[in-house]
Amino acid sequence: MNKREFKDKVYIELSKAVKALANPHRLEIIDLLAQGQFTVEQIANNTGLSVANASQHLQNLKNAKLVQINRKGNFINYSLASEQIYNALICVRELGMTFNAEVKKVISDFRNGQQEDMRAIDAETLVTMLENDEVILLDVRPEEEYSRGHIHRALSTPIDKLGNSLKKIPKRKMLVAYCRGPFCVYADEAVAILTQKGYNAVRLEEGYPEWALKGYPVEHI
Repeated sequence: MNKREFKDKVYIELSKAVKALANPHRLEIIDLLAQGQFTVEQIANNTGLSVANASQHLQNLKNAKLVQINRKGNFINYSLASEQIYNALICVRELGMTFNAEVKKVISDFRNGQQEDMRAIDAETLVTMLENDEVILLDVRPEEEYSRGHIHRALSTPIDKLGNSLKKIPKRKMLVAYCRGPFCVYADEAVAILTQKGYNAVRLEEGYPEWALKGYPVEHI
């Protein structure tokens, strides 16, 4: 094999992963799978796809070695092949937010439409505030995802049950809501509801996967 053949073959193989990522639905699926394992039906429900379309996208990701299958009884669950897959998505996300002004505009337009003052804090700030007991941390993802893993000291308050949880949440401290990641809207919805109810609430810029990747304290049930 000469040098030209070597480079051609290497880049062809590398391009398979990039090609698999070059689809908005597959990017969203990877974002979802960063929370843990899901069945194709759960993935379809969370992404607004039909089961058939979700299955096709999963097959593309599997062929590119980006996801793997885990069988549990009669159920087939899909998961990321490695945390490096989610790291790749983070890189893609950062590239888009840095060099594509339209990405920032879409985010800004959505959040301004939801709440005029949608404040956010980063993970480093949250660590300090938790250490100083300055905030109450709310995990607004579904309970199943909270059980798989959540930020240390976070309370499980799923967005669809947030209204019932408010009577147990004092107003004397700032509330910080987090969900699956920067593009997850559960935290935005929670902040909007809490603010309307008179709470001092902000969202965490990152989500649970980013927090865990940075090595900050997490818990599992």
